[in-house]
Amino acid sequence: QLQLVESGGGLVQPGGSLRLSCAASGFNLVPYAIGWIRQAPGKEREEVGCISSSGADMNYPESVKGRFTVSRDYTKNTVYLQMNSLKPEDTAIYYCAAPPRGRSCANAYEYWGQGTQVTVSS
Repeated sequence: QLQLVESGGGLVQPGGSLRLSCAASGFNLVPYAIGWIRQAPGKEREEVGCISSSGADMNYPESVKGRFTVSRDYTKNTVYLQMNSLKPEDTAIYYCAAPPRGRSCANAYEYWGQGTQVTVSS
């Protein structure tokens, strides 16, 4: 079963940047679309980006548009979430997730990582 592992979270000041990584041990991520979803305390889960198996990224929600970018490196079998101009309201646990093999970003996520904490604070 596909197992996803996020890394790169941490504490950053407002206006700063972080890059999160999503990797899979023993699995080729090429056939999978990969999404990034965040969960803040007391708030609903929010998808902040997704990239198809071919590398096309979805439209971003207004809350992160122009600041967040999803990309993938096929040679490293890794998907990234680049976050710039971070705001305190971006504080959340960030998860990467994948729909079933071969399915697009429009499908429900079946595989989830354990999440990585991002805290934006001065």
